[in-house]
Amino acid sequence: MNVALFDYGAGNLHSLGKALEEAGARVTVTSDWKDALAQDALVLPGVGAFGPAAAALPKDRAPVREALAAGMPCLGICLGMQLLFDDSEEAAGQGIGLMPGKVRLLDARIVPQMGWNDVETGLDPIFAGVDHLVAYFANSYECVPADLSDAIAWSEYDRIRSAAGARRANTWGLQFHPEKSSRPGRRIIANFVALAREVS
Repeated sequence: MNVALFDYGAGNLHSLGKALEEAGARVTVTSDWKDALAQDALVLPGVGAFGPAAAALPKDRAPVREALAAGMPCLGICLGMQLLFDDSEEAAGQGIGLMPGKVRLLDARIVPQMGWNDVETGLDPIFAGVDHLVAYFANSYECVPADLSDAIAWSEYDRIRSAAGARRANTWGLQFHPEKSSRPGRRIIANFVALAREVS
């Protein structure tokens, strides 16, 4: 199972890459979209800001969007989830646009949300074997799907209920960091690798 871990040019990808490898994936860290789309699966990590990350997307987003819509497995984490949507209040630039909707600033008294929070999960197989999820968040923005059926998990922060997970085709977005969320988070990453292997 060859997984492309996309590098926006910011942050440390080590912990996420290690978690993917522990789940049985062969990880290629790349900033080349042709290379990334040639792998069996794609992971968009959760490090950085929307503006620079959006600038790292190809000028023509259509090939990425079409590959994901056609079923290429993808996991977007935190910022990576936000890139799956149309755009963000954080900065100018367009996301991939696989999931219609917006990314907006959390209307909370303390921003960013930093730390552990309960996650209400649905029946999606990405959460198989995870009975009670308490996950690590580090975000100032929330994803607002235009179609609420895209949401597969929810969390509440300062009385604000937000989508903590979303899915279209074989693309999953998670607003929290599974690689930093102890054993349940590692199980989610292992589930993604297993699901991606089934597709490939």
